[in-house]
Amino acid sequence: MMKRATVLGLGQMGSTLARLLLQAGYRVAVWNRNAAKAEPLVALGAMAAASALEAVAAGDIVVVCVLDYAAAREILRQDGIAAALEGKLLLQLGTGGVQEARDDEAWAREHGAAYLDGAIQAGPDYMGKPDTPILLSGSQATYRAHEGLLRVFGDGLTYLGEDAGAANAMDMATLSYIYGTALGFMHGVRIAETEGFGAAQYGALVAEIAPSFAGFLKYEAEVIESGDFAITQSPLRISVEATERIARAARERGVNDEIPAFAAGLFRRAADAGYGDEEIAAFIKILRAP
Repeated sequence: MMKRATVLGLGQMGSTLARLLLQAGYRVAVWNRNAAKAEPLVALGAMAAASALEAVAAGDIVVVCVLDYAAAREILRQDGIAAALEGKLLLQLGTGGVQEARDDEAWAREHGAAYLDGAIQAGPDYMGKPDTPILLSGSQATYRAHEGLLRVFGDGLTYLGEDAGAANAMDMATLSYIYGTALGFMHGVRIAETEGFGAAQYGALVAEIAPSFAGFLKYEAEVIESGDFAITQSPLRISVEATERIARAARERGVNDEIPAFAAGLFRRAADAGYGDEEIAAFIKILRAP
């Protein structure tokens, strides 16, 4: 029998997931509040369901990819849908929090459905590739049973364990890194611009140094886990001076200094707490403090 899947939510990502399932040979039912979004998928062979209930009833695997968990719950709590989920897999690929995922797993199990939670860490155009990063959590047996389906969306799967909230936890952790990096990058663009360099030239330079910097961060994470903050690579005190120097230079050149000033204040607090002569990883002690 042809494998049957349902996709609820047809934004850019949801539509991409549906297309990938169709290409993989699934019979795909789709539903979206704005029915017009289903039309391109119907042209590819999908079935446009008249309601969310009809869509859920048509699939053995129900993929939810809407704005957030609140929107997902509004859909899934409609009359009849809980009963229609019995014996099926509910795969939540929307955006949400750790406890929301745990609560949704409990709800799914209560109604006889298997549940996996996922966090997609790539844009729609990067889905379905060998290294597409997707974080997943929930029942290991369920993950193993449906790994073939999951790899339709990309082969860069990372299974994080039985706790359904784990994927969202690690998603927020990695996003914290990404947004922090993006803010620093944008401030760097302004420094480069004021000195006559183009943003593209600066971006190319950052791309060149990124691999070695990633290795440095991996090492600092190992230092944190070891709990031994003896200086081996980078004393924390160096970062105090460096961030203060960046903030001062920004002010002198009329560049917004909020980002480096914020960083300098945090590093100064770490040094004042007595961590200046330890590895930069000792900064974690500031963040761990109440």
